[in-house]
Amino acid sequence: MTREKGATPTVRTVIVIDRDLPKGLAANAAAVLAHGFGSRVPGLIGADFDDAAGASHTGLIPTGLPVLGADGADLPALRVAAVERGLVVVDLPAAGQQTTDYDEFRAAVAGVEAAELRYLAVLVSGPPKTVRKLTGSLGLLR
Repeated sequence: MTREKGATPTVRTVIVIDRDLPKGLAANAAAVLAHGFGSRVPGLIGADFDDAAGASHTGLIPTGLPVLGADGADLPALRVAAVERGLVVVDLPAAGQQTTDYDEFRAAVAGVEAAELRYLAVLVSGPPKTVRKLTGSLGLLR
């Protein structure tokens, strides 16, 4: 996923978060989605790097990861549109921030019809043109 300076990236990844979430919950949502995404994409992380003193730092995602804001009511449609286009999608249903027990979370989601799930955030990744078509009108989360 690395690219030469000035080259067009082959993949664009964005996180879209319900803009009404409090900052701490929004930060948690972004971290949860990034972890889920990272576990699914081998080779995602760039090489480790050194600072001027020679101290080593763990590699980061070299393509960037914008965090955008949207109306929470628009997240289900964004998720469906991304899935229909074959993009990589990682989502965070609201139940994910209502318990720290993963089995309880899974059971809560299993009890809700797909069309009724409320999402706090959705990560979308794929060809830049396709991702921009779905998310290009969204601004950065502030």
